[in-house]
Amino acid sequence: MTTPLKKVLIIVLLTLLCLYISLPKSIPVNLNFGPINFNHRFERSDLNLTLGKFSLKRNFDLVLGLDLAGGSHLVFEAQTQDLDQVDREKAVNSVRAVIERRVNLFGVSEPNVAVSSFEGKDRIIVELPGIDDTQEAIGLIGKTAQLVFAEIGSEEVPGVTKTSLTGAGLKSADVTFDQTTGKPVVLLEFNQEGGELFAQLTEKNLGKPLPIMLDDEIISAPLVQQTITGGSAQISGEFTLQEAQNLAIQLNAGALPVPISLIEQRTVGATLGADSVAKSVYAGLIGLSMVLLFMVLAYGKLGLIADFALIIFGILTLSIYKLIPVVLTLPGIAGFLLSVGMAVDANILIFERFKEEKLQRPFSDALEVSFGRAWDSIRDANIATLVTAFVLANPLDFSFLHTSGPVRGFAITLSLGIFVSLFTGIVVSRNLLRAFIKPKAHGK
Repeated sequence: MTTPLKKVLIIVLLTLLCLYISLPKSIPVNLNFGPINFNHRFERSDLNLTLGKFSLKRNFDLVLGLDLAGGSHLVFEAQTQDLDQVDREKAVNSVRAVIERRVNLFGVSEPNVAVSSFEGKDRIIVELPGIDDTQEAIGLIGKTAQLVFAEIGSEEVPGVTKTSLTGAGLKSADVTFDQTTGKPVVLLEFNQEGGELFAQLTEKNLGKPLPIMLDDEIISAPLVQQTITGGSAQISGEFTLQEAQNLAIQLNAGALPVPISLIEQRTVGATLGADSVAKSVYAGLIGLSMVLLFMVLAYGKLGLIADFALIIFGILTLSIYKLIPVVLTLPGIAGFLLSVGMAVDANILIFERFKEEKLQRPFSDALEVSFGRAWDSIRDANIATLVTAFVLANPLDFSFLHTSGPVRGFAITLSLGIFVSLFTGIVVSRNLLRAFIKPKAHGK
């Protein structure tokens, strides 16, 4: 087998794998023609991979945003009555940042978290796309999310006593693995004040459990084996990886400067009706069909190859959306369709260059030179678009830039589409042309 055909085979296998991920979970097939009567529903299995202590489970479902599938709407009120105006604003913005971090740590993409201040009350409005169970959403964020370290009482004074060490003294909590046992552990990092308080607590409670409370419930009670100084500590035990990750998320989410309480919860429906969604998909399919037809009419066999590459582009992109996963909203769909245009643009630049090069050199040389010389234009155009997408996504959370969830969703899908279009335009199209377009049809 020649090298181009080997590469085409790899592309086909990759496409089939991504097609398996991209297809719906359940596909009914009904075929009734004369004596043929075939009725069956094909079910796509979920990924359930276990290698030793490593476990990976994925259902490959497409996650839709609030505007397409609805989700949960929660309203929290911050207890800021005792703060002055400057500290109040800082506290509320800090609460908002912590909630956003916690939601993202739980794998909920594109949350809408906004602050509302009215009549002396500060509220944080949280919209979680794709989560219909409000109780699950509350479990992700926590009712008060106020983290406190406590002490076990003595025989004379039984019970649990809260200490002055709260989540404000905790810098971070991360999951790592014990070098001796290989088991997952949670590594705590305190700030300077928190580290000093924690050292005093461990010295005072040697040989005793040290409860860690969230929402007045004990989430962990590690045994103090020695006085811990230096501002860092390790919580070990018979954790599974998932349990360790959940504990780290709860600890990270506890660093709220003020308590919050849930005052409203409801499930919201899709802001766009099913009819609007159907019309949007229909319009997208019409536009895509026109692009495919134009490429064939304008470039013949070359355009047909570009159409195959474009279909592969769509399959790869959809599978990436499911693997990450990306919460798909209507602006996100717009970002995907715009990236389709970028993918077609790359092929047009290459084919127009090829028309000129094939008049001056042999077919194979003209093909390679066309890709090489068109690359500069393709690269510059895509870099410019990626810079724009970076600004819209605002990953560094600059206050002077937009932080809207839908806008970020548009930027993310556009960026992913551009990266995939570069792969399909340069790798897929190139190898398909090498394998299936012969010199006798387009040679000198």
